Amino acid sequence: MCYCFFRLGKAALDLPTEERILTGLFLCADQPNEILEALKPEWNEKVSLTLDEKCSMLNALFSTGNVFPWENELSAGIDYKPFSESFFIQPDLFLRLRPGKEKSVKEKLQQAAVEFTIISSTGLSIATSTKIDEIIELDKEAVVQDYSSQRVGELLQLIKPEQPVKVWDCCAASGGKSIMAKDILGAIDLTVSDVRESILINLKKRFAAAIIKNYKSLIVDLTKPVAALEGESFNLIIADVPCSGSGTWSRTPEQLYYFKKEQIEQYALLQRKIITTAIPHLASGGHLLYITCSVFKAENEEAIDFIKQKFHLELIKMELLKGYTNKADTMFAALLKKPL
Repeated sequence: MCYCFFRLGKAALDLPTEERILTGLFLCADQPNEILEALKPEWNEKVSLTLDEKCSMLNALFSTGNVFPWENELSAGIDYKPFSESFFIQPDLFLRLRPGKEKSVKEKLQQAAVEFTIISSTGLSIATSTKIDEIIELDKEAVVQDYSSQRVGELLQLIKPEQPVKVWDCCAASGGKSIMAKDILGAIDLTVSDVRESILINLKKRFAAAIIKNYKSLIVDLTKPVAALEGESFNLIIADVPCSGSGTWSRTPEQLYYFKKEQIEQYALLQRKIITTAIPHLASGGHLLYITCSVFKAENEEAIDFIKQKFHLELIKMELLKGYTNKADTMFAALLKKPL
């Protein structure tokens, strides 16, 4: 019920809390439920209607156009109406199968009677309620990774290494992009860093499960020069930068509810500081993979314009990964190359 309250975003803010919870429950539900039957039986009878039909019933109470009020800040290519409506849908859980484990993972899911949908040669979607850690060895056999995040790997596949690639995952978090880089690029000389010590402890556990042993780990604040990397350069820098997370708000609707417009510029400035620190460590002919889970152009296309203008990197490919049409997150990724 809390989630239903937050999924209304910035819409119907004047409604009493109880009414707002029930409105959210009505809009999110597709099956009759006991709470609506007890408190709003006339709504419970109509719960199987489409979202548009439900909104028509509510009239002035609610409009999906008010859920996400920052339409003018969106990246190009996002269809505003279906994007706004996606906040009422719980995204799926996605698995990326690791090399050599594709067959065994599917067999284990079948033995456990878990339904799954094949989304790519290495990707599956399953119900979010699945206790997947009781069925497979997470990170060793498969990684929990959103569909759009998996698709970032398509940009990694554009890199054709002739030798082990020296990689710096500069905002590594718990290491999902590093594991994917290892799976796609093969042998890599890996350095990971993050400003949060606690999350690097989690990364260490994941790497142990993923059988990634030889790597360097650093706690660094990338808003300042990194003394520990002085003189070092990398063939690939993965910059999955801190961002508004706006492409993931259907998973975390409380973020939508509390977000303020001025935060967009705050994140954009932080991203530029991080990139300004990281790019001097990019070797000639090396690649920068810039990633956000944001839908805001200031964090996406405008960041790439900044990188091209200030550092003269060549844009290889830039893509907005519209997950809202696939019960997934929406992400942005761009691959750039430093001239020789």
